[in-house]
Amino acid sequence: MFRPAIDPLGHPALTALLASAPLLVLLTLLGVLRTASHRAALGGLATAALIAVAVYDMPPDQVADGAAEGAAFGLFPIVWIVLNAVWINELQRVGGHFDLVGRAFCALSGDVRVQAVLVAYCFGALVESLSGFGTPIAITSLLLLALGLRPLKAAAVATFANTAPAAFGSVGNPIQALARVTSFPAHDLGAMVGRQSAVVAALVPFALLLMLDGRRGLRQAWPAALTAGVGFGAGQFLCSNFFAYQLTDIVGALASTAALVVLLRVWRPRGGSAGEGARAPGPRDGAAPHPAVHGAPARTVPPPMPPAADADGRTTVSPARPRSRPAPHRAETLRAFSPYALLVVLFALTSYHGPVQRFVAAQGVAFAWPGLHVLGADGHPATVTVFDFGWLGAAGTLLLAAGVLTAWILRVPVRVAVRCYGRTLRRLRRAAFTVACVLALSYVMNLSGMAVSLGTWLAGLGSAFALLSGFLGWFGVALTGSDTSSNALFGAMQVSAARQAGLSPLLMAATNSTGGVQGKAVAMQNLVIAASALGIPGREGEILRRVLGWSLGVLAVLCLLAWLQSTPVLDWTVPGS
Repeated sequence: MFRPAIDPLGHPALTALLASAPLLVLLTLLGVLRTASHRAALGGLATAALIAVAVYDMPPDQVADGAAEGAAFGLFPIVWIVLNAVWINELQRVGGHFDLVGRAFCALSGDVRVQAVLVAYCFGALVESLSGFGTPIAITSLLLLALGLRPLKAAAVATFANTAPAAFGSVGNPIQALARVTSFPAHDLGAMVGRQSAVVAALVPFALLLMLDGRRGLRQAWPAALTAGVGFGAGQFLCSNFFAYQLTDIVGALASTAALVVLLRVWRPRGGSAGEGARAPGPRDGAAPHPAVHGAPARTVPPPMPPAADADGRTTVSPARPRSRPAPHRAETLRAFSPYALLVVLFALTSYHGPVQRFVAAQGVAFAWPGLHVLGADGHPATVTVFDFGWLGAAGTLLLAAGVLTAWILRVPVRVAVRCYGRTLRRLRRAAFTVACVLALSYVMNLSGMAVSLGTWLAGLGSAFALLSGFLGWFGVALTGSDTSSNALFGAMQVSAARQAGLSPLLMAATNSTGGVQGKAVAMQNLVIAASALGIPGREGEILRRVLGWSLGVLAVLCLLAWLQSTPVLDWTVPGS
């Protein structure tokens, strides 16, 4: 039985620096040296394994077993989600239905910036509220491509937008995990997280406009960002504090969408799709307009196209030359949206309907990973050594079921549907390997004690810990890709550190969850999901460079907010203070 040491070097700061080395190696290889994602992941994994054996005295066989469990978790449920999400997209493309989705969003607004906020921020939050593990990124990135965004920009926007709802995740799972390790009532934690997340999430639409079109986009479309952000933040705050925290993201997503749709009835962004100050033909003219983003020419949602080289010289699916078409029949449009309606129904049934929820849960299998015997820092067996194979209720399985039903609704022949699945499998081979390596790295760091070493050093900073508490959550999510996992990893440590420093334990526990969501934007597996879904594997480093600054910028705002909440300036926002 292996029990990790917290400070093997006898110097907390040096130990923390060494503990962060694998993640730093990964990010440097990926974002600075522009190494291929699978090689960068292998480099990070090798670094973690070497430190675990040489410094933390973890037996080599335990390192191998931990890495194997992490790789298995990477394949299921994460790769399983991406595989079936991309397959659904292939089914939609076969009959041209995927382009109808883009045209439907264009009917709400002729401005691609507003459309992107609707898709990535509003609809993405709804998907996140029902499922996690990158599902919203896989779905919304493809929708953004249908709206005319270039693949790299679509990947960056979808990835960063997913940070807004992640504090509550799928039906409140991050809050439930935090409650288990901190012993605080889940409702109190949800209320405190809602008082922080509502502020942070309201900033995300403004960042999206800047990502899409720079200062011009912010100047011309800020009412849309304000309306969407305030609607989402208000929904999050009210639901988490006065109703049920499990429904927070659903309420926030619906409130944001409704507010934005109402705004679009009386307001139109300045500029227009045909150039500054001009209005391009609308959907009634037979084509869905798109504004020029960063100087690009106006484009329309095209019919399906074979793969072609994009502007960056890589081969991917790219829009065809604009071409007018008659408006599609309403039934065809409804069929085009059927996969998303099916997903909402399936996820809602398995998450909220008691009998179905219990039946699905009963089919799952949980078992101790063979050969892995590790104690946590508290002396109890580490919960991460138990592998939860909930195959029936997994998001990927529900996506597979939705895909089968989609093939039937869209009248895709069985032979064609199977061929699409095989093509998707071949397309995702490298992505699957990369995700497996990244999760193997994450598990080695967690099991060896490296993650705990970093958290312990931060906890020793006294009152300054309030300013860095959110960074600890960010690190946890950047490492694991999951706010739920980060809360389970660092939640109890946040409470212990808060008590030692004379801070509110409830505040610091909540800050771990709220700060963690910004780590979603830079988590390697999420970058791989976006790149794989859009057909640009190997370009994860470019996506990282586009989102890293925004992730750290919003994190800084959250850290400042948490610090103010620990002082008399805003301590009235903390329940029970």
